Amino acid sequence: MTVYVLGGAQTDFARNFTKEGRGLLELFAEVVPAALADAGVSADDVEVAHVGNLAAELFTGQAQLGGLLVAAVPELDGVPSTRHEAACASGSTAVLAACADLEADRYDVALVVGVELMRNVDGQRAAEHLGSAAWAGHEAVAAKFPWPALFADVASAYDARYGLDPGHLGLFAEHAFTRAALNPLAQARDWRFPAAAFGPDDELNPVIEGRLRKQDCGRITDGAAAVLLASPAFAERLGGGFPRIAGFGHRTAHIGLAPKIASGGEYLFPHLHGAVADAYRRAGVPGPGALDVVELHDCFTITGLVALEHLGAAPPGGGGRFIDGGGLDAAGINPGGGLIGLGHPVGATGVRMLRDAARQVSGTAGETQVGGARTALTLNVGGSFTTVVTMIVQAAA
Repeated sequence: MTVYVLGGAQTDFARNFTKEGRGLLELFAEVVPAALADAGVSADDVEVAHVGNLAAELFTGQAQLGGLLVAAVPELDGVPSTRHEAACASGSTAVLAACADLEADRYDVALVVGVELMRNVDGQRAAEHLGSAAWAGHEAVAAKFPWPALFADVASAYDARYGLDPGHLGLFAEHAFTRAALNPLAQARDWRFPAAAFGPDDELNPVIEGRLRKQDCGRITDGAAAVLLASPAFAERLGGGFPRIAGFGHRTAHIGLAPKIASGGEYLFPHLHGAVADAYRRAGVPGPGALDVVELHDCFTITGLVALEHLGAAPPGGGGRFIDGGGLDAAGINPGGGLIGLGHPVGATGVRMLRDAARQVSGTAGETQVGGARTALTLNVGGSFTTVVTMIVQAAA
Protein backbone atom coordinates (compact mmCIF):
# COMPACT_ATOMS: atom_id res chain seq x y z
CA MET A 1 0.00 0.00 0.00
CA THR A 2 1.22 3.49 -0.79
CA VAL A 3 1.73 5.97 2.06
CA TYR A 4 1.11 9.66 1.40
CA VAL A 5 2.78 12.68 2.99
CA LEU A 6 0.05 15.19 3.80
CA GLY A 7 2.36 17.90 5.10
CA GLY A 8 4.73 18.80 7.88
CA ALA A 9 6.81 21.41 9.66
CA GLN A 10 10.18 22.02 11.28
CA THR A 11 11.40 24.46 13.87
CA ASP A 12 14.05 27.07 13.15
CA PHE A 13 17.29 25.11 13.57
CA ALA A 14 19.24 28.27 14.40
CA ARG A 15 17.44 28.72 17.71
CA ASN A 16 18.88 27.83 21.10
CA PHE A 17 15.80 26.70 23.02
CA THR A 18 17.57 26.64 26.39
CA LYS A 19 18.56 30.29 26.07
CA GLU A 20 14.89 31.01 25.36
CA GLY A 21 13.90 29.19 28.55
CA ARG A 22 12.30 26.41 26.50
CA GLY A 23 12.84 22.68 26.23
CA LEU A 24 11.52 19.43 24.75
CA LEU A 25 7.93 20.21 25.71
CA GLU A 26 8.02 23.49 23.79
CA LEU A 27 9.63 21.83 20.77
CA PHE A 28 6.70 19.42 20.58
CA ALA A 29 4.18 22.20 21.27
CA GLU A 30 5.56 24.31 18.44
CA VAL A 31 6.15 21.80 15.66
CA VAL A 32 3.07 19.56 15.94
CA PRO A 33 0.37 22.25 15.52
CA ALA A 34 2.38 23.74 12.65
CA ALA A 35 2.55 20.33 10.95
CA LEU A 36 -1.17 19.72 11.45
CA ALA A 37 -1.97 23.10 9.93
CA ASP A 38 0.32 22.48 6.97
CA ALA A 39 -1.30 19.08 6.36
CA GLY A 40 -4.82 20.45 6.67
CA VAL A 41 -5.87 18.00 9.38
CA SER A 42 -6.72 18.27 13.06
CA ALA A 43 -5.36 16.44 16.08
CA ASP A 44 -8.63 14.50 16.13
CA ASP A 45 -7.66 12.91 12.81
CA VAL A 46 -4.41 11.48 14.22
CA GLU A 47 -4.79 7.81 15.12
CA VAL A 48 -1.20 6.88 16.00
CA ALA A 49 2.03 8.75 16.77
CA HIS A 50 5.70 7.83 16.49
CA VAL A 51 8.57 9.82 18.03
CA GLY A 52 12.21 9.72 16.94
CA ASN A 53 14.86 10.71 19.49
CA LEU A 54 18.38 9.62 20.41
CA ALA A 55 19.36 10.89 23.81
CA ALA A 56 16.73 12.88 25.69
CA GLU A 57 17.62 10.99 28.88
CA LEU A 58 21.27 12.07 28.65
CA PHE A 59 20.69 15.68 27.60
CA THR A 60 17.60 16.42 29.70
CA GLY A 61 16.92 13.46 32.00
CA GLN A 62 13.61 12.95 30.21
CA ALA A 63 12.28 9.65 28.88
CA GLN A 64 8.66 8.66 28.03
CA LEU A 65 8.49 11.10 25.14
CA GLY A 66 5.11 9.83 23.94
CA GLY A 67 3.61 11.11 27.16
CA LEU A 68 5.50 14.38 26.81
CA LEU A 69 3.97 14.74 23.35
CA VAL A 70 0.49 14.54 24.91
CA ALA A 71 1.51 17.04 27.60
CA ALA A 72 2.51 19.43 24.81
CA VAL A 73 -0.53 18.74 22.61
CA PRO A 74 -3.38 17.67 24.93
CA GLU A 75 -5.69 16.97 21.99
CA LEU A 76 -3.59 13.83 21.37
CA ASP A 77 -4.60 12.32 24.72
CA GLY A 78 -5.34 8.63 24.19
CA VAL A 79 -3.48 8.32 20.87
CA PRO A 80 -1.05 5.37 20.98
CA SER A 81 2.60 6.36 20.61
CA THR A 82 6.03 4.75 20.44
CA ARG A 83 9.50 6.24 20.71
CA HIS A 84 12.24 5.05 18.32
CA GLU A 85 16.03 5.23 18.71
CA ALA A 86 18.57 4.45 16.00
CA ALA A 87 21.16 7.17 16.61
CA CYS A 88 21.03 9.76 13.82
CA ALA A 89 18.52 7.59 11.93
CA SER A 90 15.99 7.69 14.78
CA GLY A 91 13.57 9.92 12.86
CA SER A 92 13.61 7.71 9.78
CA THR A 93 12.93 4.56 11.79
CA ALA A 94 9.96 6.36 13.34
CA VAL A 95 8.71 7.11 9.82
CA LEU A 96 9.09 3.48 8.78
CA ALA A 97 7.14 2.31 11.83
CA ALA A 98 4.35 4.74 11.01
CA CYS A 99 4.31 3.50 7.41
CA ALA A 100 4.03 -0.08 8.66
CA ASP A 101 1.03 0.88 10.80
CA LEU A 102 -0.72 2.43 7.80
CA GLU A 103 0.21 -0.39 5.43
CA ALA A 104 -1.16 -2.94 7.91
CA ASP A 105 -4.47 -1.05 7.76
CA ARG A 106 -4.42 -0.44 11.51
CA TYR A 107 -4.82 3.31 11.08
CA ASP A 108 -5.42 5.91 8.38
CA VAL A 109 -3.42 8.87 9.76
CA ALA A 110 -0.07 8.82 11.56
CA LEU A 111 1.90 11.65 13.15
CA VAL A 112 5.69 11.34 13.17
CA VAL A 113 7.78 13.73 15.25
CA GLY A 114 11.56 13.85 15.50
CA VAL A 115 13.04 15.91 18.30
CA GLU A 116 16.40 16.61 19.94
CA LEU A 117 17.52 19.22 22.47
CA MET A 118 21.34 19.37 22.56
CA ARG A 119 22.43 22.97 23.16
CA ASN A 120 21.55 22.92 26.86
CA VAL A 121 25.02 21.57 27.71
CA ASP A 122 28.54 22.61 26.68
CA GLY A 123 30.09 21.24 23.52
CA GLN A 124 32.31 18.70 25.28
CA ARG A 125 29.40 17.24 27.24
CA ALA A 126 27.25 17.15 24.12
CA ALA A 127 29.99 15.25 22.27
CA GLU A 128 30.16 12.72 25.10
CA HIS A 129 26.39 12.21 25.13
CA LEU A 130 26.34 11.71 21.37
CA GLY A 131 29.17 9.21 21.73
CA SER A 132 26.67 6.82 23.30
CA ALA A 133 25.67 5.87 19.75
CA ALA A 134 29.17 4.48 19.15
CA TRP A 135 30.38 1.19 20.68
CA ALA A 136 30.77 2.36 24.25
CA GLY A 137 34.03 1.29 25.85
CA HIS A 138 35.34 -0.23 22.63
CA GLU A 139 36.06 2.65 20.23
CA ALA A 140 37.01 6.32 20.35
CA VAL A 141 37.82 5.73 24.01
CA ALA A 142 40.65 8.26 24.14
CA ALA A 143 39.09 10.77 21.74
CA LYS A 144 38.04 14.19 22.99
CA PHE A 145 35.27 14.26 20.38
CA PRO A 146 34.11 10.68 19.63
CA TRP A 147 32.27 11.22 16.37
CA PRO A 148 34.82 13.47 14.65
CA ALA A 149 37.42 10.86 15.65
CA LEU A 150 35.42 7.96 14.20
CA PHE A 151 34.63 9.73 10.96
CA ALA A 152 38.27 10.76 10.71
CA ASP A 153 38.89 7.00 10.75
CA VAL A 154 36.39 6.67 7.89
CA ALA A 155 38.38 9.31 6.00
CA SER A 156 41.60 7.38 6.63
CA ALA A 157 40.02 4.12 5.46
CA TYR A 158 38.76 5.86 2.33
CA ASP A 159 42.18 7.37 1.71
CA ALA A 160 43.87 3.98 2.07
CA ARG A 161 41.50 2.45 -0.46
CA TYR A 162 41.09 5.23 -3.05
CA GLY A 163 43.12 8.27 -2.07
CA LEU A 164 41.42 11.30 -0.52
CA ASP A 165 41.90 14.91 -1.56
CA PRO A 166 40.92 17.13 1.41
CA GLY A 167 40.13 19.89 -1.07
CA HIS A 168 37.09 17.89 -2.16
CA LEU A 169 35.84 17.85 1.43
CA GLY A 170 36.27 21.62 1.54
CA LEU A 171 34.19 21.98 -1.62
CA PHE A 172 31.47 19.82 -0.07
CA ALA A 173 31.35 22.04 3.03
CA GLU A 174 31.33 25.21 0.95
CA HIS A 175 28.36 23.89 -1.04
CA ALA A 176 26.49 23.14 2.20
CA PHE A 177 26.85 26.67 3.53
CA THR A 178 26.02 28.22 0.15
CA ARG A 179 22.76 26.27 0.00
CA ALA A 180 21.95 26.95 3.66
CA ALA A 181 22.08 30.69 2.96
CA LEU A 182 18.90 30.21 0.88
CA ASN A 183 17.04 28.34 3.62
CA PRO A 184 15.15 30.51 6.14
CA LEU A 185 15.16 27.68 8.72
CA ALA A 186 18.82 26.65 8.38
CA GLN A 187 21.15 26.91 11.36
CA ALA A 188 23.93 28.39 9.22
CA ARG A 189 21.85 30.69 7.02
CA ASP A 190 23.62 33.81 8.31
CA TRP A 191 27.11 32.34 8.60
CA ARG A 192 29.74 33.64 6.21
CA PHE A 193 33.31 32.42 5.78
CA PRO A 194 36.35 33.52 3.77
CA ALA A 195 37.50 31.06 1.10
CA ALA A 196 40.49 30.07 3.23
CA ALA A 197 38.11 28.72 5.88
CA PHE A 198 37.55 25.66 3.70
CA GLY A 199 41.20 24.73 3.33
CA PRO A 200 44.20 23.77 5.49
CA ASP A 201 44.35 27.05 7.43
CA ASP A 202 44.93 26.03 11.04
CA GLU A 203 43.51 29.29 12.37
CA LEU A 204 40.41 29.62 10.17
CA ASN A 205 39.80 25.88 9.85
CA PRO A 206 41.50 24.09 12.75
CA VAL A 207 41.89 20.33 12.96
CA ILE A 208 39.24 18.73 15.18
CA GLU A 209 40.25 15.07 15.02
CA GLY A 210 42.57 13.26 12.61
CA ARG A 211 41.95 14.37 9.02
CA LEU A 212 38.81 16.35 9.83
CA ARG A 213 38.78 20.10 10.30
CA LYS A 214 36.13 22.40 11.73
CA GLN A 215 34.24 22.92 8.48
CA ASP A 216 34.11 19.17 7.90
CA CYS A 217 31.91 18.77 10.98
CA GLY A 218 28.21 19.28 11.55
CA ARG A 219 27.24 21.46 14.51
CA ILE A 220 25.22 20.82 17.67
CA THR A 221 21.59 21.76 16.96
CA ASP A 222 18.25 22.05 18.76
CA GLY A 223 15.16 21.28 16.74
CA ALA A 224 12.11 19.27 15.84
CA ALA A 225 10.37 18.19 12.65
CA ALA A 226 7.00 16.55 12.11
CA VAL A 227 5.06 15.01 9.24
CA LEU A 228 1.54 13.66 8.82
CA LEU A 229 1.27 10.41 6.87
CA ALA A 230 -1.92 8.91 5.51
CA SER A 231 -3.44 5.91 3.81
CA PRO A 232 -4.68 6.21 0.21
CA ALA A 233 -8.29 6.28 1.40
CA PHE A 234 -7.72 9.22 3.73
CA ALA A 235 -5.58 11.09 1.22
CA GLU A 236 -8.31 10.70 -1.37
CA ARG A 237 -10.89 12.10 1.04
CA LEU A 238 -8.74 15.23 1.25
CA GLY A 239 -8.71 15.56 -2.53
CA GLY A 240 -5.51 13.67 -3.35
CA GLY A 241 -2.50 15.13 -5.11
CA PHE A 242 -0.09 14.39 -2.26
CA PRO A 243 3.49 13.14 -2.60
CA ARG A 244 4.00 9.48 -1.75
CA ILE A 245 6.65 7.29 -0.20
CA ALA A 246 7.28 4.93 -3.10
CA GLY A 247 10.01 2.72 -1.63
CA PHE A 248 12.47 2.31 1.21
CA GLY A 249 15.60 0.52 2.32
CA HIS A 250 16.58 -0.26 5.91
CA ARG A 251 19.66 -2.20 6.99
CA THR A 252 21.77 -2.45 10.13
CA ALA A 253 25.39 -3.53 10.54
CA HIS A 254 27.78 -4.13 13.45
CA ILE A 255 27.84 -1.19 15.85
CA GLY A 256 31.63 -0.90 15.67
CA LEU A 257 33.30 0.98 12.84
CA ALA A 258 36.33 -1.32 12.54
CA PRO A 259 34.30 -4.50 11.83
CA LYS A 260 32.35 -2.68 9.13
CA ILE A 261 35.48 -1.37 7.43
CA ALA A 262 37.02 -4.84 7.57
CA SER A 263 34.05 -6.42 5.79
CA GLY A 264 35.59 -5.84 2.35
CA GLY A 265 33.73 -5.87 -0.94
CA GLU A 266 33.38 -3.45 -3.81
CA TYR A 267 31.93 -0.77 -1.54
CA LEU A 268 33.37 0.50 1.72
CA PHE A 269 30.00 -0.18 3.40
CA PRO A 270 28.13 -2.89 1.45
CA HIS A 271 25.00 -2.66 3.61
CA LEU A 272 24.71 1.05 2.79
CA HIS A 273 24.77 0.32 -0.92
CA GLY A 274 22.31 -2.53 -0.31
CA ALA A 275 19.81 -0.31 1.48
CA VAL A 276 19.80 2.13 -1.43
CA ALA A 277 19.38 -0.74 -3.89
CA ASP A 278 16.40 -1.96 -1.84
CA ALA A 279 14.76 1.46 -2.11
CA TYR A 280 15.32 1.64 -5.88
CA ARG A 281 13.85 -1.85 -6.31
CA ARG A 282 10.80 -1.27 -4.13
CA ALA A 283 10.05 2.06 -5.81
CA GLY A 284 10.64 0.75 -9.33
CA VAL A 285 13.31 3.42 -9.85
CA PRO A 286 16.14 2.35 -12.18
CA GLY A 287 18.88 4.20 -10.32
CA PRO A 288 20.35 7.58 -9.44
CA GLY A 289 19.75 8.98 -12.91
CA ALA A 290 16.03 9.01 -12.13
CA LEU A 291 16.48 11.21 -9.05
CA ASP A 292 15.92 14.94 -9.11
CA VAL A 293 16.74 15.63 -5.46
CA VAL A 294 18.76 13.84 -2.80
CA GLU A 295 18.54 14.63 0.92
CA LEU A 296 21.91 13.18 1.86
CA HIS A 297 23.25 12.50 5.35
CA ASP A 298 26.36 14.62 5.79
CA CYS A 299 27.04 14.85 9.52
CA PHE A 300 30.62 15.17 8.27
CA THR A 301 31.90 15.97 4.80
CA ILE A 302 33.40 12.50 4.49
CA THR A 303 30.00 11.01 5.30
CA GLY A 304 28.49 12.87 2.38
CA LEU A 305 31.28 11.90 -0.02
CA VAL A 306 30.99 8.21 0.90
CA ALA A 307 27.19 8.28 0.68
CA LEU A 308 27.34 9.81 -2.82
CA GLU A 309 29.22 6.77 -4.05
CA HIS A 310 26.99 4.26 -2.31
CA LEU A 311 23.80 5.68 -3.82
CA GLY A 312 25.39 5.48 -7.26
CA ALA A 313 25.90 9.16 -8.03
CA ALA A 314 29.61 8.41 -8.47
CA PRO A 315 31.56 5.16 -8.72
CA PRO A 316 33.57 3.89 -5.74
CA GLY A 317 36.48 6.25 -5.33
CA GLY A 318 34.91 8.82 -7.64
CA GLY A 319 33.05 11.00 -5.15
CA GLY A 320 35.73 13.68 -5.07
CA ARG A 321 35.74 14.08 -8.84
CA PHE A 322 31.93 14.25 -8.76
CA ILE A 323 32.07 17.10 -6.24
CA ASP A 324 34.87 18.90 -8.06
CA GLY A 325 32.91 18.75 -11.32
CA GLY A 326 29.83 20.51 -9.93
CA GLY A 327 27.85 17.32 -9.40
CA LEU A 328 26.27 18.40 -6.12
CA ASP A 329 24.18 21.12 -7.73
CA ALA A 330 23.61 19.20 -10.96
CA ALA A 331 22.21 16.21 -9.06
CA GLY A 332 20.13 18.25 -6.59
CA ILE A 333 22.14 17.16 -3.56
CA ASN A 334 21.06 18.82 -0.30
CA PRO A 335 19.41 21.89 -1.81
CA GLY A 336 18.53 23.20 1.67
CA GLY A 337 22.03 22.88 3.11
CA GLY A 338 22.16 19.32 4.41
CA LEU A 339 23.14 18.52 7.97
CA ILE A 340 26.26 20.70 7.86
CA GLY A 341 24.43 23.81 6.70
CA LEU A 342 20.83 23.25 7.75
CA GLY A 343 21.59 21.68 11.14
CA HIS A 344 21.42 18.25 12.74
CA PRO A 345 19.09 17.86 15.74
CA VAL A 346 19.74 14.14 15.73
CA GLY A 347 16.28 12.64 16.27
CA ALA A 348 14.66 15.17 13.94
CA THR A 349 16.92 14.75 10.92
CA GLY A 350 15.22 11.81 9.21
CA VAL A 351 11.80 13.44 9.60
CA ARG A 352 13.15 16.75 8.32
CA MET A 353 14.62 14.98 5.29
CA LEU A 354 11.24 13.43 4.44
CA ARG A 355 9.45 16.72 4.89
CA ASP A 356 11.91 18.52 2.59
CA ALA A 357 11.80 15.73 0.00
CA ALA A 358 7.99 15.96 -0.07
CA ARG A 359 8.15 19.75 -0.45
CA GLN A 360 10.60 19.43 -3.33
CA VAL A 361 8.44 17.03 -5.35
CA SER A 362 5.38 19.18 -4.57
CA GLY A 363 7.09 22.32 -5.86
CA THR A 364 6.67 24.11 -2.52
CA ALA A 365 10.30 24.32 -1.34
CA GLY A 366 10.66 28.07 -1.83
CA GLU A 367 14.15 29.44 -2.41
CA THR A 368 15.64 25.95 -2.16
CA GLN A 369 13.37 24.48 -4.86
CA VAL A 370 14.97 22.27 -7.51
CA GLY A 371 13.16 23.03 -10.75
CA GLY A 372 10.91 20.26 -12.06
CA ALA A 373 11.61 17.89 -9.18
CA ARG A 374 9.45 14.77 -9.30
CA THR A 375 11.50 12.10 -7.53
CA ALA A 376 13.59 12.53 -4.39
CA LEU A 377 15.68 10.19 -2.26
CA THR A 378 16.48 10.53 1.44
CA LEU A 379 19.54 8.78 2.87
CA ASN A 380 19.78 8.89 6.66
CA VAL A 381 22.44 7.02 8.65
CA GLY A 382 22.86 6.38 12.36
CA GLY A 383 26.19 5.85 14.06
CA SER A 384 29.23 5.03 11.94
CA PHE A 385 26.99 3.98 9.03
CA THR A 386 25.52 1.38 11.43
CA THR A 387 21.83 1.96 10.73
CA VAL A 388 20.87 3.02 7.21
CA VAL A 389 17.41 4.17 6.17
CA THR A 390 16.64 5.47 2.70
CA MET A 391 13.30 6.46 1.16
CA ILE A 392 12.16 7.45 -2.28
CA VAL A 393 9.48 10.12 -2.44
CA GLN A 394 7.59 10.84 -5.63
CA ALA A 395 5.21 13.54 -6.78
CA ALA A 396 1.52 12.81 -7.19
CA ALA A 397 0.81 11.07 -10.48
